Amino acid sequence: MSSDDSPDEQAEPHPEIPRNGLPGPSPDERPHPEGRRNAKGIRIDPEAEAEPEQRSAVVSALVEHEPGVLSRVSGLFSRRQFNIESLTVGPTTVEGHARITLVVEETDLGIDQVKKQLAKLKPVIQVGELDDDAVRAELVVLKVRGEEPDKVQAITEMYEGQTLDAGPRTITVQITGDQQKIDDAIDAFRQFGIIEIARTGQTALARGDTPTTPGEEPGHAKETDERTDEVQTGTYDD
Repeated sequence: MSSDDSPDEQAEPHPEIPRNGLPGPSPDERPHPEGRRNAKGIRIDPEAEAEPEQRSAVVSALVEHEPGVLSRVSGLFSRRQFNIESLTVGPTTVEGHARITLVVEETDLGIDQVKKQLAKLKPVIQVGELDDDAVRAELVVLKVRGEEPDKVQAITEMYEGQTLDAGPRTITVQITGDQQKIDDAIDAFRQFGIIEIARTGQTALARGDTPTTPGEEPGHAKETDERTDEVQTGTYDD
């Protein structure tokens, strides 16, 4: 460019480009895509990439009843960040075995992972998910204010509960049943002022002859067969 070129000649725009920008609506009037971006910054369709729905599932695990088994199971959940609603553990009919009952709130994929990761633990014998019609129960112990003992007793009887302790200032009751019954009972006792509460979480067994965990056999099956053989071979000698 020579020194004789004037500033006006240098700034002259291309004849096909408007001075005020490209034609079309203003930025505020232009459509904006709805959605969000993933971890890589790529925009995704909110309908196509919607988060899968979570559901509540009851998982039963037979384990070796040995020291540290519960800490290993709870450590697994902590590392994997599973959404565990409740956990109960107790003995079974087989000596040396215990049953862990979990209520998890996860997606189908998450529930599958809970079962697979549990099955990998050394003390775990069997793992299975219970059907929706499984027999479920839990227990809650409530301590409420004792100013209205008659009304507290009426609510306790309505929910088929039991009074464990009654004094001039507090009344402690116990309610057992499914989750909905327990939730309803707690709501009913709130009118008296709940001082303390202890809740076990759900425990469950499959209905009928269905094993609660796959392949589970009752601990008394062998013992029953032996007694039957003794009766068959020992009652006709006389």
